[in-house]
Amino acid sequence: MSADDHTSTTRDFTGAAASVDDLAPRETPGGEIVDGPGEDVHPGGQPGADAHDPAVGHGYIGNKEGYLRRLRRIEGQARGIERMIDEEQYCIDILTQISATTRALQSVALGLLEDHMNHCVVSAARAGTTEAQEKIAEASDAIARLVRS
Repeated sequence: MSADDHTSTTRDFTGAAASVDDLAPRETPGGEIVDGPGEDVHPGGQPGADAHDPAVGHGYIGNKEGYLRRLRRIEGQARGIERMIDEEQYCIDILTQISATTRALQSVALGLLEDHMNHCVVSAARAGTTEAQEKIAEASDAIARLVRS
């Protein structure tokens, strides 16, 4: 049996056949980004002028349930990887699942960054205070950390 045979029979943690491409974020014909088979990656809350205000909430609050759902799915993927190692499954199958989990986490990070930019940074810029420069510097630092990871 070749490595390709193993990769094509990889299972996700619900038992359904899966590959990295099945679980990776993808763009729909309508331009929406989705994660895996039909799950929203970035539900797309509306930016608000005062979204950075603690009384209003952080930019991701409109997408909170979507983020929590995706993080629970990622947690299940991580548990599944642990189970695969415990069951001494084929190395490439484990690496395929690690890659899918990594891509799912990166997708969450990019969604949070987009929410931060659309809400907190835009709101601070509209206010015209020095806070705008602080928010831009924070976003810049976050982007640098994501690029390095």
